[in-house]
Amino acid sequence: MSGSPTSLDWSLLQSFLAVAETGSLSAAARRLGASQPTVGRHIQTLEDQMGVALFVRQAKGMALSDEGRRMVDPARRMAHSASQMSLNALGATKEIKGPVRVTASVFTTHYQLAPIFADIRAKHPEIEIEVVANDASENLLFREADIAVRMYRPEQLDVVTRHLGDFGLGLYAAKSYLNRAGTPHTFHDLTDHDLVGYDRSEDLIRGMRAYGWEVTRDSFAVRCDHHAVYWQLVRAGAGIGVVQTSIADNEPNVVKLLPDLELPGLPVWLTAHQAIRRSPRVAIVWDALEAGLLKHLEPPGKLAEVPR
Repeated sequence: MSGSPTSLDWSLLQSFLAVAETGSLSAAARRLGASQPTVGRHIQTLEDQMGVALFVRQAKGMALSDEGRRMVDPARRMAHSASQMSLNALGATKEIKGPVRVTASVFTTHYQLAPIFADIRAKHPEIEIEVVANDASENLLFREADIAVRMYRPEQLDVVTRHLGDFGLGLYAAKSYLNRAGTPHTFHDLTDHDLVGYDRSEDLIRGMRAYGWEVTRDSFAVRCDHHAVYWQLVRAGAGIGVVQTSIADNEPNVVKLLPDLELPGLPVWLTAHQAIRRSPRVAIVWDALEAGLLKHLEPPGKLAEVPR
């Protein structure tokens, strides 16, 4: 039996949109923070209410049916409107008590943000911190995060963003590796050493080529895209790698190589949606993140918040 459109439960449409955009029940469940059986029940209930099949079940996931494809744009418009209402409500509240959701890369969360979050909790126990440690970009409009720490300038509209500064970068190797392989004294000496690089990401290759070093993926003896693991590989003696100076300089068993070599920094942007930037609890977390991160950064000059 099909129901009228006005009787549709918004939670069912959220699950529909998540499955439509991720292509599977499991991925949709991770996005929504729900269980896979719950998302599956939502889809079945929505299909029963609509009286149509919205997805074609496949071995590798869920594909939209013709009827499902026609529902995607209206569902996205509803999601946009609901998110905007939620943002406006949070922006208008004077209440400090409640959650603030922060997203950042796994490495930054692990090494720089964890103590900042602990400090916030000590000073403001009424604020709950939700941490999204993810190297993918979370959507601020759809409240996947309230504040984002990015290594690039966000392009999303309706956000306020501030360039806090740059993480300094340098070449480092463990003492154990240097004892085994010797210490390079010039840039060209590096070609005789084991290098730790990225696996699928080409960021490091592009950066090294900008210095005139024609490296390829095969130039790296050890390859890993997970930055926290990358650092542990360097720290363990797997080879020479590019690491943030604020982290590596505090590791006694690691040595900075070619200290006169100036590498470009890794920019750090703090971002929030305009509608909630000045809400009391978001402002408290923003200010704490800014103060905590600045201890690790090379300043960019005068700080200014830039609306997109």
